[in-house]
Amino acid sequence: MATPSGPLGPGPRYTLNRTQPHNPPQPSTFSTSNNNTPAAFAPSKTAQRLESERLERDRKAREERQKMDAAGQSSLAELSEEQREEIGEAFNLFDLDKDGHIDYHELKVAMKALGFELPKHEILAILNTHGVPAPSSTAAGKQPAARQASREQYQPPARQLLSFQSFQTLMAQRIVSRDPQEEIVRAFELFDEGGKGKITLQDLTRVARELGEGLSHDELVAMIEEFDMDGDNAISRDEFINICLGS
Repeated sequence: MATPSGPLGPGPRYTLNRTQPHNPPQPSTFSTSNNNTPAAFAPSKTAQRLESERLERDRKAREERQKMDAAGQSSLAELSEEQREEIGEAFNLFDLDKDGHIDYHELKVAMKALGFELPKHEILAILNTHGVPAPSSTAAGKQPAARQASREQYQPPARQLLSFQSFQTLMAQRIVSRDPQEEIVRAFELFDEGGKGKITLQDLTRVARELGEGLSHDELVAMIEEFDMDGDNAISRDEFINICLGS
């Protein structure tokens, strides 16, 4: 018995009695949650948690900043006029672009000039707590499109700047809380050229000349003799401390 042929040649033909091949329905790309909102657009619990933590950190930073500012204002009132001027001079000397703000490097040298030499992480902590972001550069709009798109993909952290008011209150607080003996030792080191551990007549003559004091040679010799307790014709650090403390 011959096999029936179709238009395309011999072979089986699908009829109404045969099961037609079919593809199973594909699952929807956007699965829905219980509230009929696509899962792709449902709020992320992780993102909510991170945002909540960020807001809490910002709140604590604001409170800490307000507390530090209040303490700084109180300390500022305790300073002498000369100490306030010293703080202002240090800021103005290292505010190189004269914009009323100083950056990390300017803050580092300004604090060192006032006798506070801090490690890098402490200076960064001051800027992160009390600083303000530097204005963004207007040059970004002039970049070629490809370079500007690349810059938008990665934005480095904004450079932090410290205002004069913040610098003044912070330095006032540090000066007030500084140990008086540390101040005396710092003054001694200014006299003691070369770190000899003693102030000689030559050191005293140099400092008197730098300060514009019109002291004669005999007057300087008399100062050494008055405070030289061990008879070595010089003033040791301990002797200098006793002089300044009046003991």
